[in-house]
Amino acid sequence: MTERGGWYETHAAEAAARYESVAAEQINAWLLDLLPTRRAVVLDVGAGSGRDTAWLTSLGHEVIATDPSAAMRAQARRWHPDLGVQYLPDRLPELTKTFRTGISFDFILVNAVWMHVAPADRKRAFRKLVTLLKPGGVIAFTLREPIASGRDMHPVSGAEIEELARQHGAFVERRSDGADLSGRTLLRWEQVAVRVPDDGTGALPLLRHIILNDDKSSTYKLALLRVICRIAGGAAGSAVDGSGDDPDSVTLPLGLVALYWIRLFKPLLSKDLPQSPENRGLARLGFVTPEGFPRLMDVPDIELRFGMRVAEDRRRYLHRALRDVRKTIAEMPAKHLTFHDGKPIFPVERRRLGIARVDGRLDAPYLWSFGGFSIPRHLWRAFQRYNVWIEPALVAEWARLMHRYATTQERKLDNAEVARGLEWSEPGPAVDVSRRRAVQLLDQGLLRCVWSGVKLHNGNLDIDHCFPRSAWPCSDLWNLMPASRSVNQHQKRDKLPADLVLRQSKDRIAKWWERGYVRTENRILAEQFTLEASATLPTLDLPAGNLDGVLAEAKLHRLLEDMFSAVSLQRLRLSNDQQIPEWEGPTGRRHP
Repeated sequence: MTERGGWYETHAAEAAARYESVAAEQINAWLLDLLPTRRAVVLDVGAGSGRDTAWLTSLGHEVIATDPSAAMRAQARRWHPDLGVQYLPDRLPELTKTFRTGISFDFILVNAVWMHVAPADRKRAFRKLVTLLKPGGVIAFTLREPIASGRDMHPVSGAEIEELARQHGAFVERRSDGADLSGRTLLRWEQVAVRVPDDGTGALPLLRHIILNDDKSSTYKLALLRVICRIAGGAAGSAVDGSGDDPDSVTLPLGLVALYWIRLFKPLLSKDLPQSPENRGLARLGFVTPEGFPRLMDVPDIELRFGMRVAEDRRRYLHRALRDVRKTIAEMPAKHLTFHDGKPIFPVERRRLGIARVDGRLDAPYLWSFGGFSIPRHLWRAFQRYNVWIEPALVAEWARLMHRYATTQERKLDNAEVARGLEWSEPGPAVDVSRRRAVQLLDQGLLRCVWSGVKLHNGNLDIDHCFPRSAWPCSDLWNLMPASRSVNQHQKRDKLPADLVLRQSKDRIAKWWERGYVRTENRILAEQFTLEASATLPTLDLPAGNLDGVLAEAKLHRLLEDMFSAVSLQRLRLSNDQQIPEWEGPTGRRHP
C-alpha cells in the first residue's frame, strides 16, 4: 500500500466530510452480528475520518486505529476530538507499528482500504492481518467497485479474498454487496467477512504458528503436517487411541506416514522443485538413497495406497524407501516440532525391521512394523475437522518456500509447475475398477442406480462418488457407486446425500457392495474393498486377513450393516465440519 499522500493529503477535508455524512451504523449494518458480544480489542485499518473508530468505541470496544495519511489523521482528531484513541501512522502490507504493539485483535476492520493495496502486496498484507488476529476472530473487508482513477487504486474482488483466506487457513463466513450510501450511484461495495477458525483447544493457533511463522530450513515440517492432514481426511481408520502413558493421543502406523510422504514428494522431485535453500535434485535429500526413493518415481500412485499389493520387482525398493523416510521424519521434522517446553509434538517410536513382506501387501501389520507416530488428540481432532482449511494454507506456504529457495539458487520457478507439483494425486484407476464391475453386472441385468432405483444400461451408467471428491477426495471402492447419468450429472453433482436420501438408498448400496466387491471370484478386489473401508472410516472395525469366513450369510449381513453405519457417521461428520451443500434426493419416478 503506497503512502496515502497525494489525493488524500490535498482532499482530506472533502473525503472526511463524505465519510461522516453517512452513519457508521448504516455502513456497517452488514457486520453488526459478527462483532464480539463482549468488550474486545479491535483494529481499524485505514481509519480515515475516525467514523468507524468512534462507533466501535461507543459499543464498548478498545480500538487501535491506523492511517498512513497525516492529513486524514488530523481530520479524525477534528471530527472526534474527545475520542481519546491513538491513531498510528501505519499502512498495509507492513503494519510495522501495529505489530510492535504486540497486541492480538478480536476483530479487524478493513473498510474501503483494500483497493489501495497493490496486487503484488496482497498475499503479504493478508498474512499480516491473519497473524494479528486472535483464534476465532474476524476480518471484515469492504471492496469498492469500480475503482477511481488518479487515487492509487487497484481492482478488487471477493473471489480474491476468498482464495487468500483458503491459503491462510481461514474461511469466508459472509459475502454480500450493496449500493454506495453517500449517493454515488455508479459505485457498488462488496462486503466480505473472513473468520480464522478456533476449536477452543489451542490446536489451530499452534498449527497456524507452525505454518505461517515457525522457522523452516526445508519443507519437511510442512510435508509432515500435510501428511497428517491427508491421513486424517482419508485414512482416519488407521489411527488407534492412545493408551498407557499417553491416553490423550492417537497413534498412526509410522509406515503409513512414510507412505504418504513418498506420495507427496514424488511429483515435486520429478519436477526438480527445491525443498531447501541448497537442494537441487534427488541426491541432495536425506530420505533419498540409490536403492530406495529414485526407484519409485515411475510407480503409479494407485499402487502406493493402503491395502494394495506392490509388484514383486518393486517391493524391495519401496521397503528401503519407507525405512529412509522413517529415519528422516524421526530425526528432522518430528524432532524439531516441539511445544514451548521442548517436548516433541509428534513423538515417534521406531521399531527394528525385518525384510519386506513376501506378498507385498501394504496392510496394517506391515505398516505398523515401522513403528508408531503419535499425535495429541486435540490436534488430531483439528486435522479431522478443519483439514479443508488447514491443507490449502500448507500448500500456499509450501509454494512460497519453494519460490524463496529458488531465488537463493538463482532460479525462477514456473507457477503452474509449482501448482502441479503440489497437487495431491488421488488415483483414478479405482473408478475404472468400479466401472468394470458395474459393466459385468449390467450384462447380467443386476444393476440399478443406487439413488433412484432406475435400471441401468450402457447408455446411462455413471460411477458416482457418494461423498463428492470436491469436498473429500476419496476414491476408495466403497465410495464409488453406480448411478444414473441424469441423476449424477444433473441432480446430485457435487452435493452430499442428505441423511434421509442415504437411508432410503441403503438396500441398493449394500447390494452393490455385495455383488460388486465382496461376492466375486477376485479375492484381491474383495480384500482391497474391506481394507480401504477399515482405513478410511474411523468407526469401522473389520476382520483382518482371509475373508472366506465373512462370506457366510449372517456375517456378511453384519459386515454390510457395520459399513453402512460407518458411512452414515462419516456423512454426518462431513456435513457438520465442512457445511457441504446437501442433496435431497432424485426427482421424478422412483423405483424400489
